[in-house]
Amino acid sequence: MDSRTVLDNVSALSTQISQQDLSGEYDQHRRLPSALVEQLRRAGVFRMNMPKSWGGPEMSSMDQVRVVEALSRADASVGWCAFIWCDSGIYSGYLQPDAARALYPELDMAQSGWVYPAVAAEQVEGGYRVSGRWIFGSGCNHCDRLAAGCYVVKNGQPVVRENGAPEWRILLAKPEEFEIQDTWYTLGLRGTGSHDYIADNLFVPYEHSFSFADPAPRPGTIWAKPDHLLRKMSGVPLGIARAAIDRAVAILEGKVDRRTGAAYKDSDIVQQTIGEVEAKLGAARAYVYDALTTQWRKLEAGEPLTRSDRAAVVLSRQLAFQSGREVVQTLFDLIGGDAVYARNPFERYLRDITTACQHIVAQRKTLQAPGGLLLGAKAKGADIML
Repeated sequence: MDSRTVLDNVSALSTQISQQDLSGEYDQHRRLPSALVEQLRRAGVFRMNMPKSWGGPEMSSMDQVRVVEALSRADASVGWCAFIWCDSGIYSGYLQPDAARALYPELDMAQSGWVYPAVAAEQVEGGYRVSGRWIFGSGCNHCDRLAAGCYVVKNGQPVVRENGAPEWRILLAKPEEFEIQDTWYTLGLRGTGSHDYIADNLFVPYEHSFSFADPAPRPGTIWAKPDHLLRKMSGVPLGIARAAIDRAVAILEGKVDRRTGAAYKDSDIVQQTIGEVEAKLGAARAYVYDALTTQWRKLEAGEPLTRSDRAAVVLSRQLAFQSGREVVQTLFDLIGGDAVYARNPFERYLRDITTACQHIVAQRKTLQAPGGLLLGAKAKGADIML
Protein backbone atom coordinates (compact mmCIF):
# COMPACT_ATOMS: atom_id res chain seq x y z
CA MET A 1 0.00 0.00 0.00
CA ASP A 2 1.77 3.17 -1.19
CA SER A 3 1.15 6.81 -0.25
CA ARG A 4 -1.30 7.38 -3.09
CA THR A 5 -3.39 4.40 -2.03
CA VAL A 6 -3.53 5.61 1.58
CA LEU A 7 -4.58 9.08 0.43
CA ASP A 8 -7.31 7.64 -1.81
CA ASN A 9 -8.54 5.35 0.97
CA VAL A 10 -8.71 8.24 3.42
CA SER A 11 -10.57 10.43 0.93
CA ALA A 12 -13.28 7.81 0.55
CA LEU A 13 -13.42 7.07 4.28
CA SER A 14 -13.60 10.77 5.18
CA THR A 15 -16.69 11.15 3.01
CA GLN A 16 -18.35 8.30 4.94
CA ILE A 17 -17.37 9.76 8.32
CA SER A 18 -18.67 13.24 7.44
CA GLN A 19 -22.11 11.76 6.84
CA GLN A 20 -22.29 10.41 10.39
CA ASP A 21 -23.06 12.23 13.63
CA LEU A 22 -20.82 10.65 16.24
CA SER A 23 -21.42 13.24 18.96
CA GLY A 24 -23.80 10.99 20.92
CA GLU A 25 -21.28 8.15 20.82
CA TYR A 26 -18.56 10.50 22.02
CA ASP A 27 -20.63 11.89 24.88
CA GLN A 28 -21.49 8.39 26.10
CA HIS A 29 -18.24 6.48 25.55
CA ARG A 30 -15.58 9.22 25.07
CA ARG A 31 -13.77 7.23 22.40
CA LEU A 32 -14.08 6.38 18.73
CA PRO A 33 -16.30 3.42 17.78
CA SER A 34 -14.28 0.22 17.38
CA ALA A 35 -15.66 -0.33 13.88
CA LEU A 36 -14.36 3.07 12.78
CA VAL A 37 -10.94 2.33 14.25
CA GLU A 38 -10.76 -0.81 12.15
CA GLN A 39 -11.74 1.18 9.05
CA LEU A 40 -8.83 3.53 9.72
CA ARG A 41 -6.55 0.54 10.16
CA ARG A 42 -7.64 -1.00 6.85
CA ALA A 43 -7.25 2.35 5.09
CA GLY A 44 -3.56 2.36 6.02
CA VAL A 45 -3.64 5.35 8.39
CA PHE A 46 -1.64 3.62 11.14
CA ARG A 47 1.13 2.57 8.75
CA MET A 48 1.92 6.05 7.39
CA ASN A 49 5.34 6.12 9.10
CA MET A 50 6.25 2.48 8.53
CA PRO A 51 9.43 2.09 6.43
CA LYS A 52 9.49 0.96 2.84
CA SER A 53 11.96 -1.74 3.88
CA TRP A 54 9.11 -3.34 5.82
CA GLY A 55 6.56 -2.77 3.06
CA GLY A 56 5.23 0.47 4.50
CA PRO A 57 4.54 3.69 2.57
CA GLU A 58 7.01 5.90 4.52
CA MET A 59 4.85 8.93 3.71
CA SER A 60 6.17 12.48 3.55
CA SER A 61 5.24 15.08 6.16
CA MET A 62 3.07 16.83 3.59
CA ASP A 63 1.08 13.73 2.68
CA GLN A 64 0.57 12.90 6.35
CA VAL A 65 -0.83 16.38 6.98
CA ARG A 66 -3.17 15.84 4.00
CA VAL A 67 -4.44 12.63 5.61
CA VAL A 68 -4.99 14.24 9.00
CA GLU A 69 -6.55 17.30 7.37
CA ALA A 70 -9.07 15.20 5.43
CA LEU A 71 -10.02 13.17 8.49
CA SER A 72 -10.29 16.28 10.71
CA ARG A 73 -12.49 17.95 8.13
CA ALA A 74 -14.83 14.98 8.53
CA ASP A 75 -14.47 14.71 12.32
CA ALA A 76 -11.91 16.39 14.58
CA SER A 77 -11.62 13.49 17.03
CA VAL A 78 -10.87 11.08 14.20
CA GLY A 79 -8.17 13.35 12.81
CA TRP A 80 -6.63 13.85 16.25
CA CYS A 81 -6.37 10.12 16.97
CA ALA A 82 -5.06 9.44 13.47
CA PHE A 83 -2.04 11.70 13.81
CA ILE A 84 -1.11 9.97 17.07
CA TRP A 85 -1.79 6.35 16.15
CA CYS A 86 0.59 6.52 13.18
CA ASP A 87 3.51 7.19 15.54
CA SER A 88 4.12 3.44 15.62
CA GLY A 89 6.35 3.73 12.56
CA ILE A 90 8.29 6.65 14.01
CA TYR A 91 9.02 4.92 17.31
CA SER A 92 10.01 1.67 15.65
CA GLY A 93 12.78 3.54 13.81
CA TYR A 94 14.39 4.58 17.09
CA LEU A 95 14.66 0.97 18.27
CA GLN A 96 17.26 -1.56 17.26
CA PRO A 97 15.97 -3.59 14.28
CA ASP A 98 15.29 -6.86 16.14
CA ALA A 99 13.49 -5.09 18.98
CA ALA A 100 11.49 -3.00 16.51
CA ARG A 101 10.28 -6.10 14.68
CA ALA A 102 9.39 -7.82 17.94
CA LEU A 103 7.45 -4.85 19.29
CA TYR A 104 5.80 -3.93 15.98
CA PRO A 105 5.31 -7.22 14.11
CA GLU A 106 2.58 -5.75 11.85
CA LEU A 107 2.42 -2.56 9.80
CA ASP A 108 -1.03 -1.46 10.94
CA MET A 109 -0.45 -1.06 14.67
CA ALA A 110 -1.78 1.93 16.60
CA GLN A 111 0.51 3.80 18.98
CA SER A 112 -0.64 6.06 21.81
CA GLY A 113 0.96 7.70 24.81
CA TRP A 114 2.56 10.72 26.42
CA VAL A 115 6.25 10.97 25.46
CA TYR A 116 7.58 13.92 27.45
CA PRO A 117 9.26 13.01 30.78
CA ALA A 118 6.57 12.94 33.46
CA VAL A 119 7.60 10.08 35.77
CA ALA A 120 10.87 8.75 37.18
CA ALA A 121 11.97 5.39 35.75
CA GLU A 122 14.46 3.51 37.91
CA GLN A 123 17.32 2.03 35.90
CA VAL A 124 17.69 -1.62 36.88
CA GLU A 125 19.42 -4.65 35.40
CA GLY A 126 18.17 -5.16 31.86
CA GLY A 127 15.87 -2.16 31.70
CA TYR A 128 13.68 0.16 33.75
CA ARG A 129 11.09 -0.18 36.48
CA VAL A 130 8.47 2.50 36.72
CA SER A 131 5.36 3.51 38.67
CA GLY A 132 3.36 6.64 37.96
CA ARG A 133 0.67 8.43 35.99
CA TRP A 134 0.64 9.99 32.54
CA ILE A 135 -1.97 12.28 31.01
CA PHE A 136 -3.51 12.78 27.56
CA GLY A 137 -3.25 9.19 26.32
CA SER A 138 -5.26 9.96 23.19
CA GLY A 139 -6.67 6.81 21.60
CA CYS A 140 -5.35 4.60 24.41
CA ASN A 141 -8.54 2.48 24.50
CA HIS A 142 -7.80 1.25 20.99
CA CYS A 143 -4.01 1.29 20.77
CA ASP A 144 -1.66 -1.67 20.31
CA ARG A 145 1.28 -0.05 22.10
CA LEU A 146 1.37 2.62 24.78
CA ALA A 147 4.30 4.97 25.39
CA ALA A 148 5.39 6.45 28.70
CA GLY A 149 7.83 9.36 28.80
CA CYS A 150 10.21 9.21 31.73
CA TYR A 151 13.30 10.79 33.22
CA VAL A 152 15.79 8.17 34.36
CA VAL A 153 17.11 7.73 37.89
CA LYS A 154 19.62 5.23 39.24
CA ASN A 155 19.83 4.46 42.93
CA GLY A 156 17.46 7.36 43.42
CA GLN A 157 19.70 9.88 41.65
CA PRO A 158 18.92 11.55 38.30
CA VAL A 159 20.88 10.23 35.33
CA VAL A 160 22.26 12.97 33.09
CA ARG A 161 23.70 12.89 29.59
CA GLU A 162 27.16 14.12 28.60
CA ASN A 163 25.73 17.58 27.83
CA GLY A 164 24.24 17.80 31.33
CA ALA A 165 20.66 17.27 30.18
CA PRO A 166 18.47 14.81 32.11
CA GLU A 167 18.20 11.36 30.54
CA TRP A 168 14.76 11.31 28.87
CA ARG A 169 13.52 7.97 27.62
CA ILE A 170 10.27 6.74 26.16
CA LEU A 171 9.22 3.33 27.44
CA LEU A 172 7.01 1.16 25.23
CA ALA A 173 4.64 -1.55 26.44
CA LYS A 174 1.27 -3.13 25.75
CA PRO A 175 -1.75 -1.09 26.91
CA GLU A 176 -2.91 -3.94 29.14
CA GLU A 177 0.26 -3.47 31.21
CA PHE A 178 -1.13 -0.10 32.32
CA GLU A 179 -4.35 0.86 34.09
CA ILE A 180 -6.35 3.29 31.94
CA GLN A 181 -8.30 5.80 34.01
CA ASP A 182 -11.71 7.09 32.89
CA THR A 183 -10.80 10.79 33.03
CA TRP A 184 -11.75 12.21 29.62
CA TYR A 185 -14.76 14.44 30.43
CA THR A 186 -13.99 17.52 28.38
CA LEU A 187 -15.12 20.57 26.46
CA GLY A 188 -14.20 19.17 23.06
CA LEU A 189 -12.39 16.39 21.17
CA ARG A 190 -14.54 14.07 23.26
CA GLY A 191 -14.07 11.14 20.91
CA THR A 192 -10.29 11.01 21.37
CA GLY A 193 -10.38 9.11 24.66
CA SER A 194 -7.35 11.02 25.91
CA HIS A 195 -7.46 9.39 29.34
CA ASP A 196 -4.85 9.28 32.09
CA TYR A 197 -3.07 5.96 32.52
CA ILE A 198 -1.07 4.43 35.35
CA ALA A 199 1.83 2.00 35.71
CA ASP A 200 2.43 0.09 38.93
CA ASN A 201 5.95 -1.32 39.24
CA LEU A 202 6.10 -1.98 35.49
CA PHE A 203 9.32 -3.44 34.09
CA VAL A 204 10.28 -2.42 30.54
CA PRO A 205 13.34 -4.00 28.90
CA TYR A 206 16.00 -1.53 27.79
CA GLU A 207 15.56 -2.56 24.15
CA HIS A 208 11.88 -1.52 24.34
CA SER A 209 12.82 2.07 25.14
CA PHE A 210 14.47 4.90 23.23
CA SER A 211 15.51 8.53 23.37
CA PHE A 212 14.79 11.18 20.76
CA ALA A 213 18.13 12.69 21.77
CA ASP A 214 19.92 9.73 20.15
CA PRO A 215 20.21 9.29 16.38
CA ALA A 216 17.65 6.85 14.99
CA PRO A 217 19.20 3.53 13.90
CA ARG A 218 16.89 3.51 10.88
CA PRO A 219 17.89 5.66 7.89
CA GLY A 220 15.30 7.78 6.10
CA THR A 221 13.86 11.26 6.05
CA ILE A 222 11.20 10.48 8.67
CA TRP A 223 13.87 9.59 11.24
CA ALA A 224 16.37 12.30 10.32
CA LYS A 225 14.84 14.72 12.85
CA PRO A 226 12.61 13.88 15.83
CA ASP A 227 10.19 16.76 15.30
CA HIS A 228 8.47 14.60 12.68
CA LEU A 229 6.40 13.48 15.67
CA LEU A 230 4.65 16.88 15.67
CA ARG A 231 4.57 17.92 12.01
CA LYS A 232 1.33 16.15 11.09
CA MET A 233 -0.63 17.92 13.84
CA SER A 234 -1.28 20.93 11.61
CA GLY A 235 -3.85 18.90 9.70
CA VAL A 236 -6.26 19.02 12.66
CA PRO A 237 -6.95 22.79 12.80
CA LEU A 238 -6.75 23.10 9.02
CA GLY A 239 -9.38 20.39 8.64
CA ILE A 240 -11.72 21.79 11.30
CA ALA A 241 -11.55 25.29 9.83
CA ARG A 242 -12.17 23.97 6.32
CA ALA A 243 -15.26 22.11 7.50
CA ALA A 244 -16.53 25.22 9.27
CA ILE A 245 -16.17 27.41 6.17
CA ASP A 246 -17.82 24.84 3.92
CA ARG A 247 -20.74 24.41 6.30
CA ALA A 248 -21.13 28.17 6.78
CA VAL A 249 -21.29 28.77 3.04
CA ALA A 250 -23.88 26.00 2.62
CA ILE A 251 -26.03 27.52 5.39
CA LEU A 252 -25.68 31.14 4.35
CA GLU A 253 -26.48 30.49 0.70
CA GLY A 254 -30.05 29.65 1.71
CA LYS A 255 -30.45 31.75 4.89
CA VAL A 256 -32.84 34.71 4.92
CA ASP A 257 -32.98 37.55 7.44
CA ARG A 258 -36.19 37.03 9.46
CA ARG A 259 -36.76 40.74 9.84
CA THR A 260 -36.22 41.97 6.29
CA GLY A 261 -36.50 38.86 4.14
CA ALA A 262 -33.15 39.73 2.52
CA ALA A 263 -30.82 36.89 1.55
CA TYR A 264 -27.76 36.63 3.79
CA LYS A 265 -25.56 35.88 0.79
CA ASP A 266 -26.33 39.37 -0.56
CA SER A 267 -25.17 41.04 2.67
CA ASP A 268 -21.95 43.05 2.44
CA ILE A 269 -20.82 41.96 5.92
CA VAL A 270 -21.49 38.28 5.20
CA GLN A 271 -19.58 38.44 1.93
CA GLN A 272 -16.70 40.26 3.59
CA THR A 273 -16.53 37.79 6.47
CA ILE A 274 -16.47 34.75 4.19
CA GLY A 275 -13.70 36.38 2.20
CA GLU A 276 -11.72 37.10 5.37
CA VAL A 277 -11.91 33.58 6.80
CA GLU A 278 -11.10 31.99 3.45
CA ALA A 279 -8.01 34.18 3.15
CA LYS A 280 -6.97 33.51 6.75
CA LEU A 281 -7.21 29.75 6.33
CA GLY A 282 -5.53 29.82 2.93
CA ALA A 283 -2.58 31.81 4.26
CA ALA A 284 -2.08 29.51 7.26
CA ARG A 285 -2.38 26.39 5.13
CA ALA A 286 0.10 27.67 2.56
CA TYR A 287 2.62 28.49 5.31
CA VAL A 288 2.33 24.97 6.75
CA TYR A 289 2.86 23.18 3.46
CA ASP A 290 5.63 25.55 2.34
CA ALA A 291 7.54 25.10 5.63
CA LEU A 292 7.14 21.31 5.60
CA THR A 293 8.07 20.99 1.93
CA THR A 294 11.28 22.99 2.42
CA GLN A 295 12.22 20.97 5.50
CA TRP A 296 11.42 17.61 3.89
CA ARG A 297 13.37 18.32 0.71
CA LYS A 298 16.45 19.46 2.61
CA LEU A 299 16.38 16.52 5.02
CA GLU A 300 15.89 14.16 2.10
CA ALA A 301 18.90 15.66 0.32
CA GLY A 302 21.04 15.77 3.47
CA GLU A 303 21.25 19.57 3.30
CA PRO A 304 21.51 21.65 6.47
CA LEU A 305 18.42 23.46 7.66
CA THR A 306 18.71 27.20 8.18
CA ARG A 307 17.44 28.89 11.31
CA SER A 308 14.54 30.19 9.22
CA ASP A 309 13.74 26.69 7.96
CA ARG A 310 13.60 25.31 11.49
CA ALA A 311 11.58 28.20 12.88
CA ALA A 312 9.04 28.12 10.04
CA VAL A 313 7.90 24.57 10.84
CA VAL A 314 7.09 25.53 14.44
CA LEU A 315 5.62 28.95 13.62
CA SER A 316 3.41 27.67 10.81
CA ARG A 317 2.00 24.94 13.04
CA GLN A 318 1.15 27.39 15.82
CA LEU A 319 -0.39 29.74 13.27
CA ALA A 320 -2.53 26.94 11.85
CA PHE A 321 -4.07 26.30 15.27
CA GLN A 322 -4.62 29.96 16.13
CA SER A 323 -5.95 30.83 12.67
CA GLY A 324 -8.22 27.80 12.74
CA ARG A 325 -9.74 28.93 16.03
CA GLU A 326 -10.21 32.48 14.71
CA VAL A 327 -11.95 31.15 11.61
CA VAL A 328 -14.33 28.97 13.60
CA GLN A 329 -15.09 31.68 16.18
CA THR A 330 -15.76 34.24 13.44
CA LEU A 331 -18.17 31.91 11.65
CA PHE A 332 -19.87 30.91 14.91
CA ASP A 333 -20.61 34.59 15.50
CA LEU A 334 -21.72 35.10 11.90
CA ILE A 335 -24.20 32.23 11.95
CA GLY A 336 -25.77 33.66 15.09
CA GLY A 337 -28.25 31.95 17.41
CA ASP A 338 -28.58 28.81 15.30
CA ALA A 339 -24.91 27.99 15.98
CA VAL A 340 -25.54 27.10 19.63
CA TYR A 341 -27.81 24.14 18.91
CA ALA A 342 -26.39 20.63 18.94
CA ARG A 343 -28.17 19.92 15.65
CA ASN A 344 -25.80 22.43 14.08
CA PRO A 345 -22.11 21.37 13.92
CA PHE A 346 -20.76 24.83 14.74
CA GLU A 347 -20.92 24.36 18.48
CA ARG A 348 -18.84 21.17 18.08
CA TYR A 349 -16.39 22.87 15.73
CA LEU A 350 -15.90 25.55 18.36
CA ARG A 351 -15.51 23.10 21.25
CA ASP A 352 -13.09 20.90 19.30
CA ILE A 353 -10.83 23.68 18.03
CA THR A 354 -10.81 25.37 21.45
CA THR A 355 -9.73 22.13 23.09
CA ALA A 356 -7.11 21.45 20.42
CA CYS A 357 -5.63 24.90 20.99
CA GLN A 358 -4.89 24.00 24.62
CA HIS A 359 -2.09 21.75 23.35
CA ILE A 360 1.33 23.27 23.97
CA VAL A 361 2.17 23.48 20.24
CA ALA A 362 -0.76 25.88 19.74
CA GLN A 363 -0.05 28.27 22.59
CA ARG A 364 1.68 31.63 22.40
CA LYS A 365 4.53 30.44 24.62
CA THR A 366 5.56 28.16 21.74
CA LEU A 367 6.60 31.26 19.76
CA GLN A 368 9.48 32.04 22.14
CA ALA A 369 11.85 29.28 21.01
CA PRO A 370 11.63 29.91 17.24
CA GLY A 371 11.71 33.66 17.89
CA GLY A 372 14.93 33.26 19.83
CA LEU A 373 16.31 31.02 17.11
CA LEU A 374 15.63 33.64 14.44
CA LEU A 375 17.40 36.25 16.59
CA GLY A 376 20.38 34.01 17.18
CA ALA A 377 19.79 34.22 20.92
CA LYS A 378 21.31 31.74 23.33
CA ALA A 379 18.96 28.80 23.76
CA LYS A 380 17.31 28.70 27.18
CA GLY A 381 16.84 24.96 26.98
CA ALA A 382 17.64 22.05 24.74
CA ASP A 383 14.60 21.70 22.51
CA ILE A 384 15.35 18.79 20.22
CA MET A 385 11.98 19.24 18.51
CA LEU A 386 12.97 22.63 17.06
